[in-house]
Amino acid sequence: MDELTLTTPALLFPAVSLILLAYTNRFLSYAQLVRTLNDQHQQNPTKVAHAQIDNLRQRLRLTRLMQFLGVASLFFCVVTMLLIYIDWTLASVYVFAFALFLLMCSLGVSMWEIHISVRALDIHLQDMDR
Repeated sequence: MDELTLTTPALLFPAVSLILLAYTNRFLSYAQLVRTLNDQHQQNPTKVAHAQIDNLRQRLRLTRLMQFLGVASLFFCVVTMLLIYIDWTLASVYVFAFALFLLMCSLGVSMWEIHISVRALDIHLQDMDR
């Protein structure tokens, strides 16, 4: 196995930063959607609005989990760099592997959330069909 250097975990910083930016943008669009849906629900509560509220609640939980896992991945990349710096090579390899695992989990939750988002659009399409 090649030696783990400071450069290796540092390569993930731009990728994780962009992922976190995408997650934050998703969260902000959900916040706006919640406000709009709230106004609509106050004026005219419907089954469709209730289904959308449940869907949004689940998507917000998943987005929070995605953000947490992404930030934790970045945190453990920094810990990896510290361990490399103090020459704890074996520990740095395991911590970096854990950081990669967390990033992989974050991306997996993102795929799950995308699937649920498509279901939300299906709710609107079904309502339009009626």
